[in-house]
Amino acid sequence: MDDALDFNHRPKEPTFADTLNVRIDAALVTENEDRAPRSYLGGSRLGDPCARRLQYEFLCLPRDPDGRFSGQSLRIFAVGHSLEDLAVEWLRKAGLDWRTRDRAGDQFGFSVAGGRVQGHIDGVIVATAIDMALPALWECKTANAKNWREIVKRGVVAAKPVYAAQIALYQAYMGLTDAPALFTAINKDTSELWHELVPFDGALAQACSDKAVRILQACDAGEWLPRIAAEPGHFECAFCAWKQRCWA
Repeated sequence: MDDALDFNHRPKEPTFADTLNVRIDAALVTENEDRAPRSYLGGSRLGDPCARRLQYEFLCLPRDPDGRFSGQSLRIFAVGHSLEDLAVEWLRKAGLDWRTRDRAGDQFGFSVAGGRVQGHIDGVIVATAIDMALPALWECKTANAKNWREIVKRGVVAAKPVYAAQIALYQAYMGLTDAPALFTAINKDTSELWHELVPFDGALAQACSDKAVRILQACDAGEWLPRIAAEPGHFECAFCAWKQRCWA
């Protein structure tokens, strides 16, 4: 019967946009994988609750196949960096003056433990038209609408402990402990801005520094620190980029 309906599944033909996006993402993934791996423990990561995961990062062990960054993820990261650059200009227009790079054009930061622990800060506020103590560390993050609302509701310390640890550690190593840090969060979905002052937490900074020492010592000794969970279905493990390696 010529007019009979054909229910056989036919794969969707790729559109022009699909074809172009595949090429873009492939180029981004190749560029990222060709980049030299980071040879130090990043200060921005020491708030991660799983010390073993930080060992995998420090030792530059390959991620699981499904844990590698996709082209879309890399594009999301790039958009976040661009928004942070815009935040610098927006806050300057509001009367804040700060330093984001040294005379050589490099980000301000710190290096300790023979260069095996490093951090690079977003900036230091040195003058302002509003009432706040100076000089102050400035850290900026972007977030989707759900996470941004959580930060606004609970504050960065409660909502994002990893960010709070980064702020405390950077304040300590940069000698910016007297003034609260200014934390800015950008809603990537709506461009809404959230700002809060974060007092220095010396105990948190010390805990992060102690964690870095434990991780380096364990790596040097060829030992694995305990997993954060007793089974791989734990939420911290479910989406870990090294889940297969860790639980093999």
